[in-house]
Amino acid sequence: MDDTPFGYKKPRIWQNARTLVVSIHRMSLEHLPKFELYEEGSQIRRSIKSVKSNIVEGYGRRRHKAEYLRFLDYSYASCLETIDHLETLHETGSLQDIAVFEDLEERLTDLSKSIYLFIRGVERQHDPDRT
Repeated sequence: MDDTPFGYKKPRIWQNARTLVVSIHRMSLEHLPKFELYEEGSQIRRSIKSVKSNIVEGYGRRRHKAEYLRFLDYSYASCLETIDHLETLHETGSLQDIAVFEDLEERLTDLSKSIYLFIRGVERQHDPDRT
């Protein structure tokens, strides 16, 4: 088993979530009106951070398949929540930069698909000693 404290950083889903945390944080500060910083902007920052954090917590519990899957499911759900917040920001006109919206939407959709496939892989081939 890889017991290094940073083994959770190996999966591509964590790496992609990490870059999205930074991108969405920046988007919320640079492209949203001030009043959204504490409303939908705060919600989208929390939901994308939850995606990454749940991957980490699941990894920490990977010796127990059901626990690992539970946290990966939370991560997947938080990713879908983040997409919903992004769409709300766009639909309400708070996020007006279409290029930023489309880039983030595509990356979040890809991440949600990757998490889903990762979950399916864990369901089929769970080995707590392999990351």
